[in-house]
Amino acid sequence: MSGFDDPGIFYSDSFGGDSQGDEGTVKRTQVKKRFKEFLRQFRVGTDRTGFTFKYRDELKRRYTLGQYWVEVEMEDLSSFDEDLADCIYKQPTEHLPLLEEAAQEVADEVTRPRPVEEEAVQEVQVMLKSDSNPANIRSLKSEQVCRLVKIPGIVVSSSAVRAKAVRMALQCRGCRSVMSNIAVRPGLEGYSLPRKCNTEQPGRVKCPVDPYFIVPDKCVCVDYQTLKLQEAPDAVPHGEMPRHLQLYCDRYLCDRVVPGNRVTVMGIYSIRKAGKTSSKGRDRAGVGLRSSYLRVVGIQVDTEGAGRSAVGTVSPQEEEELRALAASPGVYESVARSIAPSIYGSQDLKKAIACLLFGGSRKRLPDGLTRRGDINLLMLGDPGTAKSQLLKFVERCSPIGVYTSGKGSSAAGLTASVMRDPVSRSFVMEGGAMVLADGGVVCIDEFDKMREDDRVAIHEAMEQQTISIAKAGITTTLNSRCSVLAAANSVFGRWDETKGEENIDFMPTILSRFDMIFIIKDEHNEQRDMTLARHVMNVHLSALTQTQSVEGEIELSRLKKFIAFARTKCGPRLSAEAAEKLKNRYVLMRSGAREHERESVKRPSIPITVRQLEAVVRIAEALAKMRLQPFAGESEVDEALRLFQVSTLDAALSGSLSGVEGFTTQEDQEMLSRIEKQLKRRFAIGSQVSEHSIVQDFIKQKYPEQAIYKVLHLMMRRGEIQHRLQRKVLYRVK
Repeated sequence: MSGFDDPGIFYSDSFGGDSQGDEGTVKRTQVKKRFKEFLRQFRVGTDRTGFTFKYRDELKRRYTLGQYWVEVEMEDLSSFDEDLADCIYKQPTEHLPLLEEAAQEVADEVTRPRPVEEEAVQEVQVMLKSDSNPANIRSLKSEQVCRLVKIPGIVVSSSAVRAKAVRMALQCRGCRSVMSNIAVRPGLEGYSLPRKCNTEQPGRVKCPVDPYFIVPDKCVCVDYQTLKLQEAPDAVPHGEMPRHLQLYCDRYLCDRVVPGNRVTVMGIYSIRKAGKTSSKGRDRAGVGLRSSYLRVVGIQVDTEGAGRSAVGTVSPQEEEELRALAASPGVYESVARSIAPSIYGSQDLKKAIACLLFGGSRKRLPDGLTRRGDINLLMLGDPGTAKSQLLKFVERCSPIGVYTSGKGSSAAGLTASVMRDPVSRSFVMEGGAMVLADGGVVCIDEFDKMREDDRVAIHEAMEQQTISIAKAGITTTLNSRCSVLAAANSVFGRWDETKGEENIDFMPTILSRFDMIFIIKDEHNEQRDMTLARHVMNVHLSALTQTQSVEGEIELSRLKKFIAFARTKCGPRLSAEAAEKLKNRYVLMRSGAREHERESVKRPSIPITVRQLEAVVRIAEALAKMRLQPFAGESEVDEALRLFQVSTLDAALSGSLSGVEGFTTQEDQEMLSRIEKQLKRRFAIGSQVSEHSIVQDFIKQKYPEQAIYKVLHLMMRRGEIQHRLQRKVLYRVK
């Protein structure tokens, strides 16, 4: 009978105790025993190839390293015992602590013998992971309360790590008695202090009401952190605000993510008291009202930022189709034609946008620095040239896309902000558009309408692809690995050929960060206007005509999947021959820019620097990525240089006479510049001059007659001078 008094060895139901409570205890003991069997016995592999005990080995390895946590896959638990997995899914609040106790006991077994000073076994945190399809924040209703759910989204803000008591010690200020080891419910649930002391004895002074206070030295605390999760932009119905959900992380789940991370969270959908009590007592209107939050039990971070969560997984059949598409000879032109097919023309611009969507290769250098692979593009020009439509299409086409307008965007809205949490009154950090677009494209319309201070704020984000914050005691760096596609008008509303470089009102610091700058002019050409008008009419008349006009191109969903697949699977590099060719061409580009600088009075507004050399490398890598090739060869470098020539170089040399036909040598260009300067001096605004007398004067100065007429024709085309044919009179336009 010696074992009769030993607790846990002998028990009986015959003493008239609470049979229901005993049944619950027995059931909990059995469930805990099954959890221990799962952690001890679950193995991967076969008897023939050899197997390993997955969780037993993992517990031992992590415990030895001082990491007191283990990640359990729900699929493993289901294959071992489906009822156990069902218990976790339906009643996680009751059964997850049993799994953690089982993990602690198994860790105690597998780590013996331990050093004397580490005799007490540490508590082990269990994190859960599942391959099941995630739900949506909008689908969480009252039926899911206290159930295990899986939610994807973007972390937009995070609080500092704070301490929460899990076991408290209270002391009465009257009789000084201590109540210790009081368990506190996990999550954001608080603990209500007793109103009366329960240790009052006869003959003593009666303890006052609300006598207890917390003894911090005797409390057991854990770290906790609150996050704000926003639903992914592609899951938000059109025209609605994105919804948010508060997350509660504790222990080893703290500091796992930063604002801007795309995550998939497993947690227990929980509720807590909503609102505060009024000053007169209990807020009767708030009784029974609860606000929801998610108690996190597992976080999976999309570290690549490649937008795989936006397009889903690619099946083997789809992968084969995408590889066949990439191997086809006309994939570059096909992708370019598939970008905004309802917009007529602008083929070079569409090809550049295709390169931007695929992007180059991000490189990490041996010294720890990184070189961005994302391509930035600026569209600058006249209104009515479909710049905003292109931006809207890219937002839909990119796996991760964020659209914003310059006038409605501040520096904090684009980068990150630090604000005070209204509940806890502590400072939290919220990521802006460029943080939320990590791994994708941020489209900024009306770029010229932004305040200069706000444009300066994105310098670091565009080149270093990080956002550094040092405000209100929060010092951190966020990732913003995104491409920037910006659209802007020139200074005068429309592009003015007479002003040249004055049309561009951007600092060289921001312009040098754009890999390609396209100047889009609304030119008056009768044949082009007729074709454009016919195209617009076809688009408006019927959807049938529109689908016929883009027949044979890549549809939007397939193009989006192709872009995400290429960005994930391919990271091409420049071949040695292509690098040598690019080096020589860069030296020629610099010399051409120096000549232009020498000719003009002012420096060109778009400088040609090493950043532009890296831009050509990125464009060549994007072209190779489009074909899923490991190396970018000479053909890709040639096309990258051509795109760079028709965009940035032409914009840098805008306003000069470099485009006049028939005069290609350097001496001819200098002669045309001299004629233009003298003509501008001869013409006063509003004055009338005979064309014949002008031509004769220049012929006397030994200038060729053809060159004089070329310059006059060019100035008339720009609108600097007008011609009255009946009197053969030239006069300067005001």
